[in-house]
Amino acid sequence: MTRISLVVSDVDGTLVTTDKRLTPAALAAVDALRRRGILFSITSSRPSFGMRALVEPLKLDLPIGPFNGSSTVNPDLSVIEESVVPLDAAQRSLALFARHNIDVWVFTNAEWLVVRDDGRYVALESRTIATAPRISTEFGSAIERACKIVGVSGDFALLERCEQELQAELNGAAHAARSQNYYLDVTPPHHDKGTFVERLGARLGIGLDEVVTIGDMPNDVPMFAKSGFSIAMGNASDAVKARATDVTDCNDADGFAKALQKLLHI
Repeated sequence: MTRISLVVSDVDGTLVTTDKRLTPAALAAVDALRRRGILFSITSSRPSFGMRALVEPLKLDLPIGPFNGSSTVNPDLSVIEESVVPLDAAQRSLALFARHNIDVWVFTNAEWLVVRDDGRYVALESRTIATAPRISTEFGSAIERACKIVGVSGDFALLERCEQELQAELNGAAHAARSQNYYLDVTPPHHDKGTFVERLGARLGIGLDEVVTIGDMPNDVPMFAKSGFSIAMGNASDAVKARATDVTDCNDADGFAKALQKLLHI
């Protein structure tokens, strides 16, 4: 690249470690971007309220993209743009997850609902987004306001098969992609991390050829396709790595910081 004006990063599996920490090296790398006059933002499968804890340490001052970029919010979490999963697509997703005995979570812009505490991933998500879920026997009208529906399973191979099955089932009516090996996200159609990068670039007057993106999962590939340069984490699958311009180290070995150091030649 001849010029870098903006870096957009995924969060989990990329910017933070497996235990959800921002390392000193990652924070220093973001500071180095700013000293070079390069803008920085994040997009994530997390809900907007689950990104709150990142705003202050990263000194975020640009819009950020929760729900896999299908919404855009300011650093104070006020909503700029919000989309919801169409009701028919939501119902078909719930039916498919039920057929495979996969737990389901529903996120609106204000809350997180679960049917049961699985004793594993609910606790992990609670720590990650610093929010406890509301446990309910049914999702009710929240389905009509769902910004994200998540199928949750410790059977990674099953969830990978369901990702392909659900994509075929929805046929573009909603977006389905894994954000972690154990999370299969259903988000609004025509919105993904790639469209978030497009919207942010247009808002800032920055050409996509001046944008660098970095991520680790299939839901990051759309932003790889939109940016001038893309970086896959070392912990990404071979399929994701194949879609990126370059590959860095894994997230538990400061791969994010190393990628920026290489870009900035520091």
